[in-house]
Amino acid sequence: MSAVKEDIISPNAVLNAANDAAKPLLELKNVCKSYGEGKDKNSILKNINLDVKEGEFIAIVGFSGSGKTTLISAIAGLIAASSGELLKQGEPITTPGPDRGVVFQNYSLMPWLTVFENVALAVDQIFKDWPADRRAAHAKKYIEMVSLGHAMDKRPAALSGGMRQRVNVARALAANPDILLLDEPLSALDALTRGNLQDEILNIWEKEKKTVILITNDVDEAIYMADRVIPLNPGPDATLGSDFPINIERPRDRTALNHNEEFKRLRSEITQYLMDIGMAKANQEGTDKIILPDVRPNTSNDWRIDYSALKPTKDDTGRAKYLEFSQLSKIYPTSDGNSTVKVVDGFELSMKKGEFVSIIGHSGCGKSTVLSMTAGLSEVSEGGIILDNKEVSGAGPDRGVVFQAPSLFPWLTAFENVTLGVDKVYPHATKSDRDDIVEYYLTRVGLGDSLFKKAGDMSNGMRQRVGIARAFALSPKLLLLDEPFGMLDSLTRWELQEVLMEVWQRTQVTAIMVTHDVDEAILLADRVVMMTNGPHAKVGKIEEINLPRPRTRQSLLQHPDYYKYRESLLTFLAECDKAH
Repeated sequence: MSAVKEDIISPNAVLNAANDAAKPLLELKNVCKSYGEGKDKNSILKNINLDVKEGEFIAIVGFSGSGKTTLISAIAGLIAASSGELLKQGEPITTPGPDRGVVFQNYSLMPWLTVFENVALAVDQIFKDWPADRRAAHAKKYIEMVSLGHAMDKRPAALSGGMRQRVNVARALAANPDILLLDEPLSALDALTRGNLQDEILNIWEKEKKTVILITNDVDEAIYMADRVIPLNPGPDATLGSDFPINIERPRDRTALNHNEEFKRLRSEITQYLMDIGMAKANQEGTDKIILPDVRPNTSNDWRIDYSALKPTKDDTGRAKYLEFSQLSKIYPTSDGNSTVKVVDGFELSMKKGEFVSIIGHSGCGKSTVLSMTAGLSEVSEGGIILDNKEVSGAGPDRGVVFQAPSLFPWLTAFENVTLGVDKVYPHATKSDRDDIVEYYLTRVGLGDSLFKKAGDMSNGMRQRVGIARAFALSPKLLLLDEPFGMLDSLTRWELQEVLMEVWQRTQVTAIMVTHDVDEAILLADRVVMMTNGPHAKVGKIEEINLPRPRTRQSLLQHPDYYKYRESLLTFLAECDKAH
């Protein structure tokens, strides 16, 4: 009789087991985080509530300063919440642990150790009781899982950015965590590397049955990878916004998504949600109206006092062949010095005055090399560049350049950094006019309240705004933009794209932008130039963007031709990827 009783499972046991299975793996209950006290108190997170099921893939879309890293650090146990509860399987999170693997945006690798040694360092620490051969095999397994078996003996300095980030992912996974926390791990990578790593993370997630929380500023990345997308509204007092469940069948194909109505709907709704947040923030900050003086710059290479620059010039916008690239090539010596490699080979393009062209292509295709030669910062090996009937033979004030990281003097204010250039090209104008020019462009890029803030005290986004204001303030004949928004979060990037479009619409300056962002290329350009893979890179295809101006992001998402252009660019990049 007793034997029979032992085989009977009580209803309470069944109920408890079901309850345990239904419980979230991770729970955040009214989590708040602030720094300082009294009037110096700075509230970062407020009343964060989140339940994450075991095996779920969550994407949190946030902006710079919204508290994304603070949130990830709290879940990782790296910082303590000011109030509220963080629970994993019902137990409070109070310290870091190997059950939560973290991958940050920056690669925290030991530069003197090899790939294998960097991963083994974590394995040896966590699995001390294992024999040495088992620990080594475990480290190798995850290095091979992220496709770095061939680079096991290389040090970080010999790796690309994407490969270094793969080492970070391998090290986090080798700790065998229950939860993988990814804090914008792919944001600094080019589109091809980013896409490949997205697919590797998804494969690992499927195989290893991990729970993943991804912080990203890329709406497409969030929809492609996640089960749920949750916006983090900007701080202070940052809160989580509405959930967006991603009901798109897995595995997901990037090209197929371009035709998927649910993808288009989600993309439009999430983008609109984030834009509304940005609009509310911008309305709170406000802007002042400064009148721009009617004075032209003196951008002559052989500079001389030119009082005609005080008078308006004739507007010949639309003039053909204003900028011409003729069989442009760039040759570099190889690392051993015994031979050469032709990185760019016969780049051909003709631009009208006032035209905006975007150049896209995979990393290493020579986009930035073309821009550098156009700026006069790198010598032309073969062929030539003609701007306004004059051959480009060196750097000059007739070309304004904005790089990914603007070269500002950190001890000078925003106003002083822009004034340096304005004083050089407007020596014939009054000081009052020059000051108005500086203030106008800094105000236009949203820095009206930070004119006299030192560059060293500014965020990346603010410094980039100063760089853009400085380039426009010089009223160059040609504006060259080398991935100027690549390191910025979505909200800042969208804001600056709007600023760029608005100021370009007014000035009609001839402009070339190098970008790896397909949507940015379509939004801004009259034509998109697609470059083939290097070496021997050249123009592979040119797409005319016949979309009405002025453009807005939301109007583009709703335009019937937008996804046609998007597919054309993505297909070209995918074909280059296969050929590579």
